[in-house]
Amino acid sequence: MTGVVRLRVDLIACGGRGLCSEALPGLITLDDWGFPIVAGQAVPPRLLADARETVRLCPKLALRLERGC
Repeated sequence: MTGVVRLRVDLIACGGRGLCSEALPGLITLDDWGFPIVAGQAVPPRLLADARETVRLCPKLALRLERGC
């Protein structure tokens, strides 16, 4: 992926397990119920590989990376 890449969360699909915030604490925090909060900023290039792995490991497939948005 090239250009601006952002992390997105499908909150309806999410199970609120919190694994993503443990894997990517620099970009994902949790609300009071354990659901991810993503600020919407561009994923820094140094975290892109970690972000891809976090998306891959999501048990509910609720995370995705979007390019150029």
